[in-house]
Amino acid sequence: MLPRPGPLRPGAGQHWFGTFVHVGFRLIAYAAATAHYAFLAFGVLGGFLAWRWPRLIWLQVAGAAWLVLVVAAGLLCPLTWLEDRARERAGMPPLPGGFLVNHVEGVFYPHGHQHTAMAVAAVVVLTSWIGFAVRSRRSQSSVTASAS
Repeated sequence: MLPRPGPLRPGAGQHWFGTFVHVGFRLIAYAAATAHYAFLAFGVLGGFLAWRWPRLIWLQVAGAAWLVLVVAAGLLCPLTWLEDRARERAGMPPLPGGFLVNHVEGVFYPHGHQHTAMAVAAVVVLTSWIGFAVRSRRSQSSVTASAS
C-alpha cells in the first residue's frame, strides 16, 4: 500500500514555480537583448537588404531615424526598458547605461570610441542609401528603355 500524502506545508511547491518565473524573466531579458541586436543590425545594414527587396527601404529609414533619435536625444529605448525590468524580476544584477554601453561597446568597437563607431555606422547607412538610389534609377531606366 502506498503512503498517504501529508498535509501541504505553506510554500510547498512554490520553489519550482519561483524558479520557473525567474527563468521566464531571464528568457525575456535575453530575447530583448537579441531583438536589440537584430534592430541595430537592420537599422545599420537594412539599406543593403532594400537593394534586393525595395519595399524595405521605408522600414530601414524609420529604423535608422529611430536609432539616431534615441542616441542624439538620449531617449530610453523600449527594448532597454523591457530588458531592465525582466532582469530585475529575474533577480539578475542591473546593467546601467543602456544597450550600447552594455552589449555593443567593447564587443563591436573599443571602449571610448562610441562617436567613431556612430560615424562609421552613418557612413554604412548612407552608402546603402546611395547604392539603393543608384540601383533604383538603373532599374527604372531599363524598364523605360524596354518599354520604348
